[in-house]
Amino acid sequence: MGRHIKQIFVLGLSILTSGVVNAQQNALFSQYVFNTLAYNPAYAGSRNVVSATALYRNQWSGIKGAPTTATLTADAPFKGERIGLGIQLINDELGITKTTGAALSGAYRITLANDAKLSFGLQGSINKFTANFTSLDLGSGGNDPIYQQDVNKVLYNFGSGIYYSTERMYIGLSVLDMLNNRLGQDASLARQSGHAYLATGYVFPLSEDFNLKTGVLFKGVRGAPVQADLNLTLWIKDVLAIGGEYRTSADISGSMEIRVTPQVRLGYAYDRSTTSLKSFNTGSHEFMIRYVFSFEQNNSLSPRYF
Repeated sequence: MGRHIKQIFVLGLSILTSGVVNAQQNALFSQYVFNTLAYNPAYAGSRNVVSATALYRNQWSGIKGAPTTATLTADAPFKGERIGLGIQLINDELGITKTTGAALSGAYRITLANDAKLSFGLQGSINKFTANFTSLDLGSGGNDPIYQQDVNKVLYNFGSGIYYSTERMYIGLSVLDMLNNRLGQDASLARQSGHAYLATGYVFPLSEDFNLKTGVLFKGVRGAPVQADLNLTLWIKDVLAIGGEYRTSADISGSMEIRVTPQVRLGYAYDRSTTSLKSFNTGSHEFMIRYVFSFEQNNSLSPRYF
């Protein structure tokens, strides 16, 4: 079996074992703390600034048809910071499938003791899902009717979440894709399934110049095992961050973030597979840039960690 055939076989096997056969999986990010709005609508406006974040992920480099994802999110506070609104644009490609769409989020925020915030959020999304089955070369005898017609569907969905935060900690719970949309014309084909997320993190002050940021994200979807992303990041003078992450039964990764100015942050993460996929790819690359359009006067002295 040639290397090209092996790559296709391993990629297909990984998709089946990860539950994509049961649901169109939501995009994966290692720098998830910068993309919280993508999985919890209650996060909208929580930073009390107008900001936008762009991420690009090239997963499993070296495998033809491996996932590539680009996303742009923006959010802002309104009504004296009681209301938060946000938007996400996404383009996600995996093999012959492609999902392009947008999600709008809204959050209502309550101020608690010690300036803690509790938010409740809702999200509505619209996505165009395509699967170009007719582009596949099945060779002689490839006459399965499933592969004789492309899929081109518009999918509507919604989600909700709750988010609690202080200056140094956060915890959030959310469920997205609550509608069980079919991804094809045949009822036996894959469907969207609800995705549940539980995320929490805390920043430990080590000294005047060093802070240790911890984080964990649990992800659950029907047909796939619960997955956890465990993260440790060391912040140096609130300017440079060096981190490491372990994704259960999947990857280990390293990351770096730099606060270029009070308004601009740049980030990069590199993942290496811990499964059999490591023999067929050279790793995953993820790039991030965040821009703050407005910020509080004291933001340059006390940068937000989440």
